[in-house]
Amino acid sequence: MYTKFFGLERMPFNLTPDPAFLFLTPKHREALAGLTYAVLERKGFVVLTGDAGTGKTTLLSRVLNHLPAHRIESSVILNPTLTPAEFLEMIMLDFEIPDVPASKAQRLWKLQRFLSQAHQQGKISILVIDEAHKLSVELLEEVRLLGNFEYASHKFLQIVLLGQCELDTLLERPDLRQFKQRIALRLFIDPLAPSEIEEYIKFRWTKAGGTVPPFPPEALAGVLQWSRGVPRLINSICDTAILMAYVDGSHSVGLDYIRKAARDLGLVEVPAPQMAANGVPASVSPDNHTGLRFAPVEDLPSPEALSPPPDLNLAGYGSQRADSSVFRWLAGKLGLSH
Repeated sequence: MYTKFFGLERMPFNLTPDPAFLFLTPKHREALAGLTYAVLERKGFVVLTGDAGTGKTTLLSRVLNHLPAHRIESSVILNPTLTPAEFLEMIMLDFEIPDVPASKAQRLWKLQRFLSQAHQQGKISILVIDEAHKLSVELLEEVRLLGNFEYASHKFLQIVLLGQCELDTLLERPDLRQFKQRIALRLFIDPLAPSEIEEYIKFRWTKAGGTVPPFPPEALAGVLQWSRGVPRLINSICDTAILMAYVDGSHSVGLDYIRKAARDLGLVEVPAPQMAANGVPASVSPDNHTGLRFAPVEDLPSPEALSPPPDLNLAGYGSQRADSSVFRWLAGKLGLSH
């Protein structure tokens, strides 16, 4: 609606998980590298957690879109609030397995046969479960058993769990210790730091075809104040505020529009950020920019190219978070410059 008025080619703050608008903070780079490595190296289970709206689904979309399509079979479960029977049926339907049997035994046999054939063809089969924090203990046990499909040193099925922080708490249950032991890698992404919010807005604005975002410093401080660094909330606030400015015929989206947008969205006000002497919020001052560069992942390397050198510190690369040198090395291999 307002794109032409602001000189844009597309909407800059849509809420859909568009990988073209993925803003890569250092934490997002680590998660992107870790997810890609875990899938290509057939590590089995990998878990990515973070607060609601921090970009987990967008990050995974980026991974899936950049994996070579001819080597990937994927099933993505967006709503895991299913019975075990429905869950298994949904997996098979999304893998496009024809004629799903009524019997669970026959379903499992047919799924195993499908995964085995894909493995023989050199393909990687991926099961993605979004909103995994909503999984019941019973369903998590079913997911764990699916991880038993394997041959020699390779897993037939790569299972990626995306969930809010409650998933980390859920996995600490004593009765889920067997599941936890099978997790090859656990990743976490945070809300944006105060110094990253201006860069985030600028990144999305330019991706949408714009030049200079129409937010003065005090408006950026307001975005920080009401969004708390959550990308989804930043998008909601900015989109609503831009629409208000457009209705008023204003090319500047000032603090009043941000305040009204936050009020309309029902957001709770938090303490205002500290202001620098020149009136610019210290948290979004140009002197505090992270200086991130956004290197697109055009073509992912082969799994062989991702084999780590012998001197790389892989200590803790099991169910715990890996040493940061692992991610620095992976990010370099994947073309994710800092």
